[in-house]
Amino acid sequence: MKLPLKGIIPPIVTPLKSDTELDEKGLKNLIDHILGGGVHGVFLLGTTGEATNLSYKLRKEFIHKACEFVAKKVPVMVGITDTCLQGSIEIANAAKDAGADALVISAPYYLPISQNEFVTYLEELVPMLPLPFLMYNMPSCTKMHMSANTVRRAKELGAIGIKDSSGNLPYMLSLIEEFKDSPEFAIIAGTEIFLPETIKAGGHGAVAGGANLYPALFVELYDASVNNDTERIEQLREKLLLIEEKIYNVGAYSSKYIKTIKSALSAMGICNDYVAMPFHQFNSAKTNLIKQNIKEIGILEPIHST
Repeated sequence: MKLPLKGIIPPIVTPLKSDTELDEKGLKNLIDHILGGGVHGVFLLGTTGEATNLSYKLRKEFIHKACEFVAKKVPVMVGITDTCLQGSIEIANAAKDAGADALVISAPYYLPISQNEFVTYLEELVPMLPLPFLMYNMPSCTKMHMSANTVRRAKELGAIGIKDSSGNLPYMLSLIEEFKDSPEFAIIAGTEIFLPETIKAGGHGAVAGGANLYPALFVELYDASVNNDTERIEQLREKLLLIEEKIYNVGAYSSKYIKTIKSALSAMGICNDYVAMPFHQFNSAKTNLIKQNIKEIGILEPIHST
């Protein structure tokens, strides 16, 4: 795997036909779509991938098929966060067997964990990992915001970088400053709108959920940020704000981010919009609204049929 990780790395959705069946054709379409847009990597089984709602069996099938379809064209990272250490190891080994390049670790969820407890957990977990690993700060879902000391200890244990999805730009900029003398340690934005600021400060890229839909747009924004093309950055950022308004903001609950991306992918003819339990895909009214909004945005035309 080329280090440091950089560029646009979509946290891809898990296309499904049901809670037990992968939408294999949709997955192939999706991977062809994002690779065609020039992305620099792929992240499987993140928050957008509904990892915590999928059985281990389905997760393993998804990893194997996705790695097969990516075919080593770009690095593949696999989320292994779990409430159970053995569950994380099981998925980590499956990722290794499938040909993935790296693992992604966040704090075990449900019962809140302290910084010290999480560091102790990492000290137990890391020696059992078969691949390099990236940290994932997602306090809205894990109830723990990784401190700089925790990230520093993770780096000492071998972490190759961190994806920050806290939505706290000053925190992420502080991480870039903290590790400025370690350019091999990738600082990746999980809040896609922060991409230009991340690159300007010395960060490496973004894990952008919107790149499931419009990969070329996000790659262009990354390139403009690297080139410090401020005029183009502002033009592209306007398009990101339009995506947020017309797609992400359809729906009323926290689950809407996954639902909207899947619904939009379905409207674009890329994959099924089935959402894993305990959630459900949108009703017909919201589905039709997403279809209409996709037409209004007009950034990309549908390129596949399912």
